[in-house]
Order: sequence, then structure tokens, then C-alpha cells
Amino acid sequence: MLLKTLQECAARAQPAAHVEEAGGWWLRHSPGDAWWVSAVLPHDREDRVEQAEEFCAERGTGTRFQITPGVCAADLDRMLDARGYARGHDMSLQIASTSEVLRQSRSDAGEVTARPTDEWLAAWQAVTTRDVSAERDLLSRVEHPSAYAYAEVDGQVVAVGRAVTEEGWAGVFGMATLPHARGQGAARSVLAALASWAATHEANHMYLQMEKANTAAFRLYERTGFREVCTYHYRIRG
Repeated sequence: MLLKTLQECAARAQPAAHVEEAGGWWLRHSPGDAWWVSAVLPHDREDRVEQAEEFCAERGTGTRFQITPGVCAADLDRMLDARGYARGHDMSLQIASTSEVLRQSRSDAGEVTARPTDEWLAAWQAVTTRDVSAERDLLSRVEHPSAYAYAEVDGQVVAVGRAVTEEGWAGVFGMATLPHARGQGAARSVLAALASWAATHEANHMYLQMEKANTAAFRLYERTGFREVCTYHYRIRG
């Protein structure tokens, strides 16, 4: 199934420090990383909620479930609601053909490197405010081919993003643009660079995940050929 494949490709592109598979469920723990890296992926019809809760409790963390309709059991969301899990973070999973992203970008492509430079990480950290050393550790765990793109204005890196290829797909992650450079095409240049790199690595399709509330990003991706294939959300307790 496409949705399951893409969600699991995304999990491998943002690899948790510790992962245990329980049937089709992915139990993940990754202290220091963005919270969603530790979210449980309940990709099996069997009920393993208590096992996931025990896994998280043993590591001193709250439990978060990523709920993707059509991938999770149909009654899981209702079950978690009854157990006191709050719903949050409505998300959009979007896809595009790589050739369409290149056509729609209509922008000078940014630069691409095989590894994140200090300048790439500095721009990413300035926007996300997350810990750079933890991000370095996470990126070092990525096993599939990766690219780090950036756009410059007057010699300063003002926008960044990265891509990871697997099974003919290129996932887009880490898109970030400095506030003073927004609305000037920098993010589009980064997407163009990532799409160009994806095409050379036989990834004919691209995907990304974004918060539904981020209307500016939604417009950018719509203009560059992406379309929503599903929405998903999280259930969080503790």
C-alpha cells in the first residue's frame, strides 16, 4: 500500500535512535530529536497499545501514536480517544512527480551537497530552534542516499532542505527559510535543486509531510506540483 510505504520510508529518512518492531508496529525512542521521531507507527491491525505504552513508560516518555487512516486499524483512533489521548497536529502527506516539480519550480536551482555543511545546519537551526548536535546524530543514521540543498542571497545561506531516496521516491525534509528571505523564491530554488538531484537518482516521484496549518508552505507545494494524498494526525498522552 502506497501510504504505508511512504510513511515507513519517511520514518527511515528520520531514523529514531532506538526502534523495536512488534508485528507491524514500530516502537521508537529518540531523545533529543523532534517529538514526532519517537511517535509509534501502529502499522498493523493487531492491538498493541499496551505494549507501546510499556515501551514508552520504560524510557520515561509519554506515548504518541501517528494515526494514518487506511494504514492503522479502523478503530484505533476511537480506542485511543477513549483511553484519554488528545488529538493534535493535523498533517498532510503530499506527492508529486519529480518532472512536474522541476517544471513548476521555474527557478534557478540551489546548490546540493552530499552532507550537511555548518552553514546548512546553522540556517536550519535558526528556523527550527532545535538542537544541532542531535540533528547531526539523526542525519548520521540515515542509510539511504541523501542530498542537502541550499539557496544563497548575497553569500548567505537563507533556505535549506534535504531529500532521501528509497524505492523510486524522494522524500523532502528539513525545509526551512530565514524570515527575511521568505516570499522571494528561495524555498522554490531549494525544491528545484532537490528535484534535480532526485531525477539523477532515478526517483521519479517525490513526497513530503507538512502541518495542515502551515498555509504558506501549502501554497508553495501546491504551486510546485504537489497534491495531497491523505491527511493524518497524532494521538498524544503524557
